[in-house]
Amino acid sequence: MLSVVIPTFNEGKNIRNLVTQIDDALKGIDYEILFVDDSKDNTPEIIMEVAKDFPQIRMEHRTNESGLATAVLKGFRLAKGDYMACMDADLQHPPIVLKYMYRAMEAGADFCIPSRLIPGGDDGGLNWYRKFVSGTARKIGQIMLPCLRKITDPTSGLFMFRREVIENADLQPIGWKIMVEVLAMGTYAKVTEIPYKFQQRTEGESKLSGKVTMEYLKQLVNLRKRYNKANKYTVETWTTERMMQGE
Repeated sequence: MLSVVIPTFNEGKNIRNLVTQIDDALKGIDYEILFVDDSKDNTPEIIMEVAKDFPQIRMEHRTNESGLATAVLKGFRLAKGDYMACMDADLQHPPIVLKYMYRAMEAGADFCIPSRLIPGGDDGGLNWYRKFVSGTARKIGQIMLPCLRKITDPTSGLFMFRREVIENADLQPIGWKIMVEVLAMGTYAKVTEIPYKFQQRTEGESKLSGKVTMEYLKQLVNLRKRYNKANKYTVETWTTERMMQGE
């Protein structure tokens, strides 16, 4: 089974569209969608309404906790799947990519990371400021953590991995960059990168802020002291043609 963990905070307008696209992408695959919700609006009610049409949905609504990283970790603990994926609820991560990530896992990957920065990938026309912030965060991460240097897009929030990757991992994420934490603390031998095209948000508001940036820097300092230095891995990069082989 594949567990798709999605943290949500006031994303009600996107839920039905998101779930419909995930269901279309994962036809023929045993999957569940696990929403971990911190919303202050009617998003939980919308999720449960959509769940009437999609029994694969489960929801954990939190009232005494907050934060993307802890939400995703909660989802990983509750997930039933042999493979676990993480994605955003705002449709900037196109759900169709889940199908290709799953193919990479079935082909032997321990970790699959869609990348905007390899041939066939695209950053979705981000403005110069967002590109600057994203690129700077990526470079700082790669400088501070050698375990990120083989990964072209290590600060993404879209990824999939085998359950075993985090079984013995001491995950203590701060802020939003949960994949950085899993890459640094997990155990895996093969990473597959596949191209994907980042999408523009159509509903809701971006959560990017100065606080997010400071939390990321604090996370890197913390990981620098404790990342899994013994872990060694190889990276395989798929072309668009390889990714879509058999269609």
